[in-house]
Amino acid sequence: MASEDHQGNKDPADTSITDGAPSPGTSCPVHSHTAEDAKRNGLRKGLVRHRDYVKISVPEGKVNLVHERVPPKENSPPLPDKFFDYIDRVQWAFTVTEVNGMVLVSVWSIQLLFHRYKAIVGRRYFFLLGTLYMYRCITMYVTTLPVPGMHMVCAPKLYGDSQAKLQRVLQLLSGGGLSITGSHLLCGDFLYSGHTVILTLTYLFLKEYSPRSFWWYHLMCWLTAAVGVVCILVAHEHYSVDVVVAYFITTRLFYWYHTMANLQTLKCSPNNYLTHTWWNPVFNFFERNVQTQVPCSFCWPITWPPACLKNPCKKYSMVQSSREE
Repeated sequence: MASEDHQGNKDPADTSITDGAPSPGTSCPVHSHTAEDAKRNGLRKGLVRHRDYVKISVPEGKVNLVHERVPPKENSPPLPDKFFDYIDRVQWAFTVTEVNGMVLVSVWSIQLLFHRYKAIVGRRYFFLLGTLYMYRCITMYVTTLPVPGMHMVCAPKLYGDSQAKLQRVLQLLSGGGLSITGSHLLCGDFLYSGHTVILTLTYLFLKEYSPRSFWWYHLMCWLTAAVGVVCILVAHEHYSVDVVVAYFITTRLFYWYHTMANLQTLKCSPNNYLTHTWWNPVFNFFERNVQTQVPCSFCWPITWPPACLKNPCKKYSMVQSSREE
């Protein structure tokens, strides 16, 4: 099943890929199609999954460290917040946030499973998610904010008990860091909001890699994400600045990465200042076999039994063509 590319109508002749060679008139280095491409593609997938696991695990350990530095709410009351001045806390609102997040991630997992180029799309998602959580790890460590509400119950501090700290990290990981699973009892991971990152990034990927004509699908996903973000503030689980910073960083990183990935001329331009980012070498490694916008095309994720499947996904080392009409 093929669907229309939601980024705009493009002439397939202008964006087709043949053995990774760039279009005439550009000075991009030619990528030769070799037998090692499949191995390299597998290496890319393995590296990004390992990298994402490490980056998600490190903040969980960092939360444990930050938790020890959070001042008692009796001594350091919540900071003034304009949103809290006008909106009283709703106790069940944060549950709505986490349920909406799980719904979006589940829908995105199904969409990714049926996408023809799931390896490319998947490594982009995990790379951006891991990078955002690494940034969050830095911000919440360098600036420790007091709890945003007196309702928050923080676990006792452990100080030098390393074994107990490790057990807390494992508990966080096992419960996905969610409050509804009872695994998140630590405080201090406020700047910036990880729930906002998940909701925003997942929505952006859902929209980016689905047909443009599915406006109703995009609207439902947007409403789910928007309600989840608003409920974070209604529940008084994060300061307003936590949500604003998370939204800004997530959207900017997503737009920068996809602008680089979708425009071949930017990869070769000496005047492209986005190549000065620290993640540009990683970007070049992951996007080496992608020299056009990823087609919005879907297929069955399995190839057995072949008689029942009209259009099975095929292994690849290059994006072979543009979108299918």
